[in-house]
Amino acid sequence: MENCAQPIIIQGGMGVAVSAWQLAKAVAQTGQLGVVSGTALDAVLVRRLQLGDPNGDTRRALTEFPFPDMVARILCRYFVPGGKAANEPFQTLPMLKENSSQERIELVVVANFVEVFLAKEEHEGLVGINFLEKIQLPTLPSLFGAMIAGVDYVLMGAGIPIAIAHAIDELCEGRAVELSLRVDGAEADDKFAVRFDPEEFTSGQIPWLTRPKFLPIVASATLATMLARKSKGRVDGFVVEGPTAGGHNAPPRGATKLNERGEPIYGKRDIVDLEAMRSLKLPFWLAGSYGSPEQVASALDSGAAGVQVGTAFAFCDESGMHEDIRRTVIQASQSGELEVLTDPVASPAGFPFKVLSLLGSLSDSVAFQMRKRCCDLGFLRQSFKKADGTLGWRCPAEPVAAYVEKGGKEEDTVGRKCVCNGLMANIGLGQLRRLEGIEKPLVTCGNEVKRLARFLQSPEAVSYSAYDVVSTLLSQVAAKQLVPVPVQ
Repeated sequence: MENCAQPIIIQGGMGVAVSAWQLAKAVAQTGQLGVVSGTALDAVLVRRLQLGDPNGDTRRALTEFPFPDMVARILCRYFVPGGKAANEPFQTLPMLKENSSQERIELVVVANFVEVFLAKEEHEGLVGINFLEKIQLPTLPSLFGAMIAGVDYVLMGAGIPIAIAHAIDELCEGRAVELSLRVDGAEADDKFAVRFDPEEFTSGQIPWLTRPKFLPIVASATLATMLARKSKGRVDGFVVEGPTAGGHNAPPRGATKLNERGEPIYGKRDIVDLEAMRSLKLPFWLAGSYGSPEQVASALDSGAAGVQVGTAFAFCDESGMHEDIRRTVIQASQSGELEVLTDPVASPAGFPFKVLSLLGSLSDSVAFQMRKRCCDLGFLRQSFKKADGTLGWRCPAEPVAAYVEKGGKEEDTVGRKCVCNGLMANIGLGQLRRLEGIEKPLVTCGNEVKRLARFLQSPEAVSYSAYDVVSTLLSQVAAKQLVPVPVQ
């Protein structure tokens, strides 16, 4: 049976390793598009290694990476046979800079290779990787690592990814690529960019690369039209995401107004013009509360190629979300006790961010106030131009005094949560702090979290699989049947 050339279901690329390789592989094996999250994979890799890589999966993938010297350096520095002691913190990584060392970039490339390789292992299904445009420093080496592993799709949202299609094309040809950085305080004639040269990185031993399809994630037909017409490289379609989706949301169009809960109010201007999307003559998938059979059928009737679904997959058996969180959320969903807040200030990135209210997590005001501010992962840091013309980096969730000393405004720190550490805690890789203990989770999901019970296969069931999600979603799509793809 041949694999679906164009999937109906795209599994969302969620959080930090919530959409881990196990989930993407499970979805891909149903004939739909499994997606790994490309966020912070270097940190995920080294923490898995420090836990001893108990199943050996990471080390198995590392043996397939085409540059063994790079692998040897990583294993020598980070692998702990048998795992680190429970009372020891994880070794931290040096934060990425605009001119990071070869060894630091090697971690990014290798980590993206590992995640995609494992997701694609032993089957012929489709696997994609999801990146965030607002996290710019690791983007180019991340693309290269994923492409070495043969990734089929690249998805990118949380910004305007106009340079990415061209970067993918150039990497396929083994050419050096640049990505302009957004820098606070930069002037029109300033040039700040990151550069990645595959030939220099590999000492001239560039492996054969196949071009993946590129799907920008957009919140409006206007942005989709601009990307389709002005991107230097080829755009292969779009994911059109509404404000009820989990994670970061696009801000409302026009002046921001808040409701009584402090959430941004979205209006008619934020409804995507589907006629305009159809006029682009490119496939598009609808996202944001499309996690039901009825919505899948409705999306197809509207001319969409299908839907992207995140929240339903975030709490399935193969998800990277910690088992305790999955169990708690599914039980609360059955009893109708869940609440999701679109928090306009939680994320240091400045985008509205969906936060699930969960006792003991950073959504709990007591837990949030008790946490001592620190910034030791730094993926959501923002660059700024220093007085001497060089780049500086700051984060509104770091210690307030440090942020202000770097020229930031104190009012911008109010309510900011450390999304980086919170998302690592969601997957059981939270850092151990000397006084506070293990970092608290910060769970993000879409509004569909209240309806997870539809995926339980019996009244007695307390969990469900990725297969259960896909089969349920496709249950009203008569023209397509759920069939596993061939195993290699």
